[in-house]
Amino acid sequence: MKIIGIRHLSPAGAWYVKKTLDQRNPDVVLIEGPSDFSALIPEMAKREVKPPFAVLAYTEELPIETILYPFSIYSPEYQAMLWAVSRGKECRFIDLPSEIFLALSCACADIEEKMRQQECGEEARSVIYEKMDELCGEEDHETFWERTMEHCSSEEEYIEGSRQFGICLRQLEDEMEQDAHGCSRMENILRESYMKAQIEKVVCEGWSEEKIVVVTGAYHVEGLEHLVSAMTEEEFQKLPKKVSKKTLMPYSYYRLSNRSGYGAGNKAPAYYEMIWDALREGKPENVAYQYLASIASYSRQAGGMVSTAEVIDAVRLSQVLAQMKGDALPTLRDLRDAAVTCMGHGSFGEIAVAVAQAEIGTKIGEIPQGVVQTSVQSDFLRLLEELRLEKYKTLTAQELRLDLREKLNVKSELAARIDLRRSYFLHRLRILDISFAKWQDSRQERATWAESWLMQWTPEAEIQIVEAIVKGDTIEKAASFVLKERMEAAPGIAAMTQVLEDAFLCGLENSVHYAVAALQQTAVEEASLPEIGEALRHLSMIVQYGDIRNLDHTRMTPLMQQLFLRACLIMVQSCSCDDEAAKKMMDAIDAVHETQIRHDFLEEDPLIASLLQVARRDDLNAKLSGFCAALLLERSQMEEEELSREVQRRISRGVPAELGAGWLEGLSKKNHYGLIARLSLWRSLSEYVDTLDEEEFKRALVFLRRAFSDFSAKEKDQIAENLGEIWQLNREQTSEVLNAELKKEEQELLESLDEFDFGDFDDL
Repeated sequence: MKIIGIRHLSPAGAWYVKKTLDQRNPDVVLIEGPSDFSALIPEMAKREVKPPFAVLAYTEELPIETILYPFSIYSPEYQAMLWAVSRGKECRFIDLPSEIFLALSCACADIEEKMRQQECGEEARSVIYEKMDELCGEEDHETFWERTMEHCSSEEEYIEGSRQFGICLRQLEDEMEQDAHGCSRMENILRESYMKAQIEKVVCEGWSEEKIVVVTGAYHVEGLEHLVSAMTEEEFQKLPKKVSKKTLMPYSYYRLSNRSGYGAGNKAPAYYEMIWDALREGKPENVAYQYLASIASYSRQAGGMVSTAEVIDAVRLSQVLAQMKGDALPTLRDLRDAAVTCMGHGSFGEIAVAVAQAEIGTKIGEIPQGVVQTSVQSDFLRLLEELRLEKYKTLTAQELRLDLREKLNVKSELAARIDLRRSYFLHRLRILDISFAKWQDSRQERATWAESWLMQWTPEAEIQIVEAIVKGDTIEKAASFVLKERMEAAPGIAAMTQVLEDAFLCGLENSVHYAVAALQQTAVEEASLPEIGEALRHLSMIVQYGDIRNLDHTRMTPLMQQLFLRACLIMVQSCSCDDEAAKKMMDAIDAVHETQIRHDFLEEDPLIASLLQVARRDDLNAKLSGFCAALLLERSQMEEEELSREVQRRISRGVPAELGAGWLEGLSKKNHYGLIARLSLWRSLSEYVDTLDEEEFKRALVFLRRAFSDFSAKEKDQIAENLGEIWQLNREQTSEVLNAELKKEEQELLESLDEFDFGDFDDL
């Protein structure tokens, strides 16, 4: 029996495993990997399956647990599978089943202690790798592995090197008396014991031991050869288990580079594929040329200036750097240093994007339809066909406009409501973070029936669809699950009503009922004004769109009435706040105001009473008093005479400049043209400025500039013309003078005022 130790994503390992299998021609190939994945080997080896791909195993019961096993074209395990299947040889995975891995991953009852152990384990493994790198004179582990293992010149050298690497790793762990994986050292013993039992099982079945090849991680070679005994059936039955399902899914080099859910990834998958291609061609020296040429190509496409001479210089420099380390071939570290020096002119920033493309790449695998398809994938494809959206499954972005109104000139019910059903489907994809469709949210009061979506298919979307299986068996069930989780985790009524709105947009009536019930049970009395304002916005949208989306929204009415009255009751006391909090309060008051205008079942009187109190009181935030006055003007609940009195009272010489300007700023937040048309306002403001001395004017100027910062150039022209009329000057000339570009000394004065601290001034 031959045991080959490998790294799970090693192009040299894949190449030498393939060569060893060619030489030994075994009858059985055994591979490290969950044994219940063995049934998937024929599917994984199909010509139509394009790596990178992964096997996803997940639990059926909540909370969902998952494990992921990615494969690339240069995975030794994948090449071993291809070799065995293409020759009709027996091929099996021999590691613990996924149901046990899933149970072991959450076996610790104390989660905090488990996290602490994992952190310590990662730190210990990092220390061990650093020690090994230090002994070998390398700066990082990736460079050590590449120079030591990926540059091996024969299969014997690679196999013996990986075996010694695993032995050294174990010895360093023992010497440091640290557990390299926290609580997983025992897991490694269990795995090796189980794998040994699987090997013995194959021998007992009658296969010749001499005709068996085992492909496993370098760490496990010594364990399988000498250190562990085979696990008994009785011991196996005592291990914890969780019922699991599994599926194949496409994967991407980007995810491999980030080691997403997988601890044996590598940092440069596209670069490692270059090594694999070069080994297959028998020209490992070509890697340097291909890597540096690809950086030059990407740089030129982005407008960078990289000459052929610079590429040649980079190749030569990388070779010199390798020779200084006693290596015939440059490593990725050597190549990158050479690229930065010769092609980036000493700056990594110049070639950073090109380096990412060359090292990581954008490659995404493919799993053809019908190959171990999950129920969510099947449901997605069925709905795509049923809703006639198949033509949008292209790499070209296309706009889809929906008319949610019922079509009365068609015969079938499906055709009459097809755009509404499309909307439900696309919103469910949005909730699941499936990027196939992006909502162009541009709601208009007079077009509640219209929706616009940007449709574009990407392989990443397929990955997201497969991952949705952990949330439900269908798109609808998965979306319902996500909404329920969000509702349970929602920190307040604003977040809860956002979930309710999403459930409504998804057409999930049960989720809507669940969300309404949860909201009704929430202590509304504890909600703040900003929370209530945000909640009313979401509920208002649901009621406005309710009929067009064919969902019953009558249950929202009492909830909105309750929230509206609560907002009116706490509005006055909420306006006793600082300017920072006033921004949120202003938005909340506006939301309550807009909601009441849209819905007749919300009585106006309580809101008017609260707005009047805030507008007239002096002990509340001045901005909010001004804003409430603006709302009253908009509602025709404040007469010209009262506004004039309020202006004279708020901006007079006896009032601190910041308070007067703050009130004016709040007043200007609504209906600019309505304010501009009131000449009495600008006359009072002019008279106020006339009363100020030089220092008072400088102080007021800072706040007045802020008050009118939201006005457009046209609106400022109209204000200047008003002032010209008050001052009995030519209106156009006044506008021209007041809107002229500031002189240098005037600009410097204003800038100095912006930075000036008025805190030491006594109130005027």
